[in-house]
Amino acid sequence: MEVAMIKIQKLGFAYPGDKLVFNDLDFLYEKGQKVGIVGPNGSGKTTLFYLIMGLLKRQEGEIEIFNKVRQTEKDFEDVRRRIGFLFQNPDHQLFCPTVAEDIAFGPLNLGKTHKEAREIVSRISDLLGLEKYIDRASYKLSWGEKRLVCLATVLAMEPEILLLDEPTAGLDERSTHKVLDYLKNNGPSFIIASHDMNFLKTLTDKIYLLNGGKILY
Repeated sequence: MEVAMIKIQKLGFAYPGDKLVFNDLDFLYEKGQKVGIVGPNGSGKTTLFYLIMGLLKRQEGEIEIFNKVRQTEKDFEDVRRRIGFLFQNPDHQLFCPTVAEDIAFGPLNLGKTHKEAREIVSRISDLLGLEKYIDRASYKLSWGEKRLVCLATVLAMEPEILLLDEPTAGLDERSTHKVLDYLKNNGPSFIIASHDMNFLKTLTDKIYLLNGGKILY
């Protein structure tokens, strides 16, 4: 029997003064799965990821992650150490002076030594083809380059699950293939929200539709 890593039951959520985004949404994600989520703009793909990470607070229902119901900020601090989240907007994720420092930030926060962090930076930058950007200022990079650096910062944390929000948006063909190769050959369990159906079909075991406040299997 597969182990449920994320179990969401009867989730209800609405932004203040707005209509319901989710109404009795159920979602089960098991260990080792590689899942894609598609849906029209505004269907709640990003919102679902924010709720899983505890960046938004649900109004109804239950979110169980790693066999524990998550309610408090402390609960979600543990989740954020174990699940890597790639934001859509890279400017929400990069804040250090250089690319190398951005990639090293997470491992150092997890207690890695500076030597270990440098080794992680070298390995991840090599995997994603970021070697020439290492000493550059993150804020001076193009949108696509920033997104690739953001993915590197997430992978450097060695998470148990990846939540990737439109991971190929803004990437050129070469960078898209780098991401594809990594996820196919090295990546952990992941959930990808994307409009790129060809990308999802290449990578995932299952693709779910998010629409009308529910996940359709």
